[in-house]
Amino acid sequence: MTRAGRRLLVAAAVLAAVALGAALRHQYLASRPGTLTLRLQPFVGGEPLVANEMRYANPGGDGRFEVRDFQFFLSNVRLTSDTGEYVEPDSYHLVRFDSGRPEHVITLRDVPRGDYHRIEFGIGVDPAANHSVEYPGDLDPNGRMAWTWDVGFKFVLLEGALLRDGKRSPLVYHVGFDENYRPVTAGIDAKLPGSGTANLDLRVDVLRIFTGDTTVDMAALPKVVFDREDAALLAKNYAAMITPR
Repeated sequence: MTRAGRRLLVAAAVLAAVALGAALRHQYLASRPGTLTLRLQPFVGGEPLVANEMRYANPGGDGRFEVRDFQFFLSNVRLTSDTGEYVEPDSYHLVRFDSGRPEHVITLRDVPRGDYHRIEFGIGVDPAANHSVEYPGDLDPNGRMAWTWDVGFKFVLLEGALLRDGKRSPLVYHVGFDENYRPVTAGIDAKLPGSGTANLDLRVDVLRIFTGDTTVDMAALPKVVFDREDAALLAKNYAAMITPR
């Protein structure tokens, strides 16, 4: 074989090795799990939530209200694709929209690659975790979302004020009996190809807490803390407050 021929063989072998290496790298990257970022964005009806401003109409009566503090637990996140499921471990997230935060981000890690078409989660804390002596995720028995008068956690906390006939009165809604836990299922279109990162935007509508199954007049019901019937009323409503955007 001539010197030129040997050079051609060497060049061909190098190119083949490079191509094989690239293919193996692509296969390796395609098999690695990725991350899916849930971006929860707060609204009041059709407009973004602006905290500490008396700008929203009382859904069931006269007056306007403001939101000073809005927090809730989102738990037990599960994603479903045509090829399998992803279940987040220690899946208890405290979602907070105080201090004027425009969104709350939850990052799901080690998510297998795939096209996910359904998400499941709970609003609140499931009964087993709500009464456990272990505290995974964001569950904190010494935090503000823990009850001081009972074992367990507040699932949804909203505080603010109502302005009606020139009079300002406080609004306090703390909901968290076991039966107020609400599982949610929604269709999504979340793909984890290529780089292995993707985002999913979720809309959180504060107004849904007071509308839906029952429309609430805040003047007639300015406080819900200990009453099971009132808590159940709000829980039926807030089951629909989170939807994909």
